Amino acid sequence: MTYSELRYAHHPEDVKTYNTEELRNHFLIEGLFQDDSVRLTYSMYDRFIVGGVKPVKKAVQLETIDDLKAEFFLQRRELGIVNVGGAGVVEVDGKTYELERKEALYVGSGNKEIIFKSSSADSPALFYINSAPAHKSYPVKKVSRKDAEIIHLGEEKFANKRILNKLIVNSIVPTCQLQMGLTELVEGNVWNTMPAHVHARRMEAYFYFDLEEGQTISHFMGQPQETRHIFLKNHDAVLSPEWSIHSGAGTSNYSFIWGMAGENLDYGDMDGVSPNDLR
Repeated sequence: MTYSELRYAHHPEDVKTYNTEELRNHFLIEGLFQDDSVRLTYSMYDRFIVGGVKPVKKAVQLETIDDLKAEFFLQRRELGIVNVGGAGVVEVDGKTYELERKEALYVGSGNKEIIFKSSSADSPALFYINSAPAHKSYPVKKVSRKDAEIIHLGEEKFANKRILNKLIVNSIVPTCQLQMGLTELVEGNVWNTMPAHVHARRMEAYFYFDLEEGQTISHFMGQPQETRHIFLKNHDAVLSPEWSIHSGAGTSNYSFIWGMAGENLDYGDMDGVSPNDLR
């Protein structure tokens, strides 16, 4: 079963007036993983799709949705998948790809049948997915942890020591515009993407996981001089417009997956913001 919702884009002047409930309704994505179903949020920010798939008792197929007006989901789109649960399998037009926890799979446009399975119902796979429009088809490619580009960032004294794993980026796998990676905060560190930045050429979505039960994350968004915050729990995602910072601090360490789409594939294309300049 596939469930989907549509989110519109927002002018930053309008977002300044949103109360807590409105902010959460427009940008927060909850309940991504429901048994034996696909949950999708279609955003007008670069027509980016955020989703979750949790096969437990049966295989689950990625079906097209009305908003795409397409014969099949990847008719004009590309897809990135990261497994954040137990071991699982993704079948792409009959070919099988096994994904362990924190492994990724890129699926190019034109592939018609995408099926998700868990290796064990007792420890189901949790497939986090991102999708963006694609102008051509690139080959399917699995990206394991050993294939990732790993970068160590931050310092203990600033509580932002973290390990960045580039998974679906153009230096590893050719894509049209989709990029995805996984960042892990070292125990005792809580800040992500600080110092903050914006990149007007790309939108972004963050998905938070590995957060201990009972803990929370405050995700910061908005223009650098007009910031807002949203409190999130484990397995929540949040949309980040092109004009917005995307940063956060947790009450414990955690991991998160970043996904991007937009005008270019230059990972370093960002405009930094000094912590002292944030408002």
